[in-house]
Amino acid sequence: MFPRSWDDGSVPAHLVDLLWRDHPEAPAGSRRGPRARRSVGEVVAAATGLADRGGLEAVTVRALASELGVSPMSVYTHVSGRDDLLVLMADAAHAAYVAAEAPAYGRRGWRGRVELVAEANRAMLRRRPWLLDATDERTALGPGTIAKYDHELRALDPLGLDDVRRDAALTFVLDFARASVRAEEAASRTYAVAGSWSEWGPRLAGYLGDDFPLAQRVGAAAGEAQDGVRDPDHAWRFGLSRVIDGLAGAAR
Repeated sequence: MFPRSWDDGSVPAHLVDLLWRDHPEAPAGSRRGPRARRSVGEVVAAATGLADRGGLEAVTVRALASELGVSPMSVYTHVSGRDDLLVLMADAAHAAYVAAEAPAYGRRGWRGRVELVAEANRAMLRRRPWLLDATDERTALGPGTIAKYDHELRALDPLGLDDVRRDAALTFVLDFARASVRAEEAASRTYAVAGSWSEWGPRLAGYLGDDFPLAQRVGAAAGEAQDGVRDPDHAWRFGLSRVIDGLAGAAR
C-alpha cells in the first residue's frame, strides 16, 4: 500500500523531523521537491480518521488520497512508508490524549493515580483499537508520546522509585492495559456463546456428569457470577488490583 522508500526527489524529511515538524527548531525546507498541496499534519489527520472508522486496513494510498482530494502519487511525498505513517498517527493520538483525556491526579495517592492512568489508557485503546498495532519503538521519539510519558510518570511520584524502576513500573501498567484490550478485541472477533448461563449451563452439566468436578464447580460459580464464559470488566478489575498490589512491593 505504501512504498518503504524512494530513490527520486520526493523523499520526505527524516522521521524525527516529521514528528517534531511543529517545533521552532525543526529544519525548514527539509522535504525536497515541489511544495505539497497538503501538510504532513493533514495527511496524518486524514489517515487517523480512516483508521478510527475502519481500522488500519482502511488506510490505503487510494483511500487517503480520496480523503485529502489529491492524487495517490502526491501522498508519497509526505511519508517514507506505512510504518512511518503509523508512527506519526500514534504520536498524534497520544498528543490528543494528553490534551483532552489525560487524567488529573489531584490529591489522590499513588494507587488512585495508577488506576486513573490504567483506566484512561484502556478507554483510549478501546476507542482507537488500531493503536494496539502501534508497536514501533520509534513512536517513543515523538512529542505527543513523550508528553504522555512525562504525564504518566508523574502518577508514580509518591512511590519513591528510582528512574529505572519508575519507567519499568509505568511499562508494567501500560502493558496490562494493552493486553487487556487486546484480549477483548480478540474475543469480539470470535463467536460468543449464545444465550445466558442459565440457558446453557445446566445443559452442559448434563453432558459432563461427574467428570472434571473442580472445573465444573469453579466454572459454574464464575459463569453464574458473570452470566457467561467471560466478563471483560470483571477480568479488568481483578487484574488491575493485582497490578497495583504488585507495585506496592516495589515502593521504598
